[in-house]
Amino acid sequence: MDVSKFMMIFISMVFINNFILSKFLGLCSFIGVSKETKPAVSMGLAVTFVTTMSSIITWLIYRFILIPFNLTYLRTICFILVIATFVQLVEMFIRRTSPYLYKFFGIYLPLITVNCAVLGVAVLNSEEFFINKGIVAGSFIFSAVQGFFAGAGYCLAMLLMSGIRERLELADVPKSFKEVPLAFVIASLMSLAFMGFNGFRF
Repeated sequence: MDVSKFMMIFISMVFINNFILSKFLGLCSFIGVSKETKPAVSMGLAVTFVTTMSSIITWLIYRFILIPFNLTYLRTICFILVIATFVQLVEMFIRRTSPYLYKFFGIYLPLITVNCAVLGVAVLNSEEFFINKGIVAGSFIFSAVQGFFAGAGYCLAMLLMSGIRERLELADVPKSFKEVPLAFVIASLMSLAFMGFNGFRF
C-alpha cells in the first residue's frame, strides 16, 4: 500500500475537505451539541464510528450487490439504511453507558441517521473508488480510511468549536449575539481559517 495515499486522504478529509468547515455538511449537530467539550467530543467519536463502519459496509454492498445486479440507482436508499442501523447501535450503547450524554444529545443523536456528512462520505467513496463500475485497487482500505478521517475531521471541528464557545461563556457578549448567532459567526471564522489549507480561489 502507498503510504502517501493514506497521508493524502488524512490531510484532505481532516483539513482541506473538512465536511463541516469546508463542505458545510452536518451543521445541525455541529451548532447544537458544541456548547460543552465533553458532549461535543463524544458526538464526534460517535460520528467517527458511524462514518468508518458505514464506509466499510456500504463498500461491500456497492461492490457485491449493487454493481453486479445493476442496482446502483438504489445507492442512496441502501446507504441510509446502513447508516440508520449503526446509529441505532450507537444510541443503544450511549443510553446504557452514559444516560447523561444520551439526555444531553437529545434529538441530535438520532439525527446522525440523516446527517448529510455521514451519507456524504459513503457517496464520496462510491464515486471516488468505483470508476465506470470498475474497482480502484485498494479501494476497500481507502474507503475505510477515508470514512475514519472524515469522522476525525468532524471530531476536530467539534472540539475546536466547543473550546471556543466555552471560553466565550466567560466573555461579555451582547444579548443579540448569544447562542446561535455567535455560533454561526465562530463557524464562519473557523471556515475561513480552514480555507487557508486549500488556498484562496478567485
